[in-house]
Amino acid sequence: MLTGVRNAGKIALMFCAMLIASCSSSEGEAPEPRTEFDIGWSIYAGWMPWPYAQQAGIVDKWADKYGLEINFVQVNDYVESVNQYTAGKLDGVTVANMDALTIPAAGGKDTSAIILGDYSNGNDGILLKGSNNLADIRGRDVNLVELSVSHYLLARGLEEAGMPLTAVNTMNTADADIAGAFTSDEVTAAVAWNPQLATMKTAPNANMVFSSADIPGEIVDLLVVDTATLKANPNLGKALAGIWYETMALMQQDTPEGREARAAMARLAGTTPDVFEDQLSTTYLYADPAAAVEATRSPSLVETMTRVRDFSFAQGLFGQGARSADAVGMSFPGGTVLGDPNNVTLRFDDSYMQMAAEGAL
Repeated sequence: MLTGVRNAGKIALMFCAMLIASCSSSEGEAPEPRTEFDIGWSIYAGWMPWPYAQQAGIVDKWADKYGLEINFVQVNDYVESVNQYTAGKLDGVTVANMDALTIPAAGGKDTSAIILGDYSNGNDGILLKGSNNLADIRGRDVNLVELSVSHYLLARGLEEAGMPLTAVNTMNTADADIAGAFTSDEVTAAVAWNPQLATMKTAPNANMVFSSADIPGEIVDLLVVDTATLKANPNLGKALAGIWYETMALMQQDTPEGREARAAMARLAGTTPDVFEDQLSTTYLYADPAAAVEATRSPSLVETMTRVRDFSFAQGLFGQGARSADAVGMSFPGGTVLGDPNNVTLRFDDSYMQMAAEGAL
């Protein structure tokens, strides 16, 4: 997707993936147990622990414990990674909460969020050239990945400034292209996430006028897995939780080993250790499984997902047949269901994080 391409391109990709997911789910046959799985990831500070764990042998350690083979597959374009998961080419993927709802779940692919990894606490931002006042965005073209969490952040920023989304014109730009686009004199407003955001902030006259730190806990980063696959292969969830929390424990250490782990993540992200450390400072990592369980069980997650689904429905992301924001059901620990209880396709499952908290993996 190149600068200037409108909604249609991304919507076409989404609904293509949705159609494939709907067709595959209609077969009605439960998956057979198996031993090899592919998990997709794209470059983002909060997701770099996964490829690092593969490089460091942590993935193999936990996979071997459960007799599995787990492959972490890099996909250079974030939206494409989610579409590949939705289409059944990947068993799981790293994804933000809104995109988990609007792409696989809205397309009928039953999806379980098993790792609440972090929330963006400044890793996503709105940039303006020549002004440090968000109000000056009115009437501008704004480059972003349309219908993603960047679009949600823009809507929330405009809401805080008393403006509707129609106050600006959005220009759909792939995350792989947005940093380059922002170097153009013609582009004066953009919304992006790290690592692209860090590069874009260094542009002449660029100012970050609103960020995810202004709405803490609303942009949540997850590891999701196909629900049927997980049900047939519960050891996959156990292995993934073990991988995540062992890696978290290592990278949190202020030791040579911890610093080297973070430096290796920086290299995998194509950046320097200093820049990566800066990105981590604006990423609230749920390094403690007990804290992740608490956040997943908190009423605030239901409140956040209510806000996210209302925005998503207003943008038409639930498809033409959706008559209300309740069209897509979401379930939460404790039996809470948001939306249609007969169409639950996004499940916040804290069971594997709870096992990690209890030392039961």
